[in-house]
Amino acid sequence: MLGPLKIFCCNSNPSLARKVASLLDMEVSQALVGRFSDGEVRIEIHENVRGMDVFVLQSISPPVNDNLLELLVMVDALKRASANRINVVVPYYGYGRQDQKEKPRVPITAKVVADLLTAAGAHRLVTIDLHSEQIQGFFRIPVDHLSATEVLLEDLRQRLRGGEIVVAPDANGVPRARSFADRLKVDLAILDYRRTGGEPYVQIVGNVKNRRVVILDDMINTGKTLERTAQGAMLAGAASVEAYGVHALLSQNAVRRLEGSSLSVVTVTDSVAPSAEAESSRIIRSVSIAPLLAEAVRRIHYEESLSAMFLKVC
Repeated sequence: MLGPLKIFCCNSNPSLARKVASLLDMEVSQALVGRFSDGEVRIEIHENVRGMDVFVLQSISPPVNDNLLELLVMVDALKRASANRINVVVPYYGYGRQDQKEKPRVPITAKVVADLLTAAGAHRLVTIDLHSEQIQGFFRIPVDHLSATEVLLEDLRQRLRGGEIVVAPDANGVPRARSFADRLKVDLAILDYRRTGGEPYVQIVGNVKNRRVVILDDMINTGKTLERTAQGAMLAGAASVEAYGVHALLSQNAVRRLEGSSLSVVTVTDSVAPSAEAESSRIIRSVSIAPLLAEAVRRIHYEESLSAMFLKVC
């Protein structure tokens, strides 16, 4: 029998944790998440968690190593405080791109992170839009893999005007974009990008002329992929270009790059806490995944099925 439900968070995305807790008519539980004078992570749990069902929300986003260690130390603290079950809610799973050995003598860091979370004492992982499905197999604990693309899908459905076409920015994104387009009942196009003789080759496969182009991607890091895709769409005669992305890392000068591109709007989720530059950007808008996470937390706590939430667009 599970004890009462409690939600904790570390420092990566406290605003998202507060939204999730509010939707469950709760408050985020009290804990100190700070640093000692030498920079070591300092965690103190300020509430009783003995025998309780505990959820810890923390994205492994930049600063990646700091946020990962905070999560690991928080899990260890909860384990030593006798929590009954520790569920880690990781909206963005850092190191997820290193999920295979594409060349000799390189690590599979996504597996290393899975081993660390398990060894620390996590009983379950709840995450959103992993870079690849195979990461679930790296864990020896249950993994609930949710799709924030569902949230983006509903947002775009409400903004349809007619004449839209979904564009996949690369071959890896085709399955996700195809499912997205099918469910919206719009056409699909693909960006063919490669270098020939040192020169970049950019070509949109599909008819985007005089149409509203919607680029779909799982992660926006430096923004170069979206910039390139938007440029290719405009050269092919698109009327307008906008983008949807799940995880808005927006590293380096990504915000300025996107603002200087052909994109009119970039819609992202709050799986990663926005920087001040992103919040003040004229083209970046955000939709929240808090309702998705709150419903997942509720169902997990009450041992209800999550199958209705696994209609993944990928």
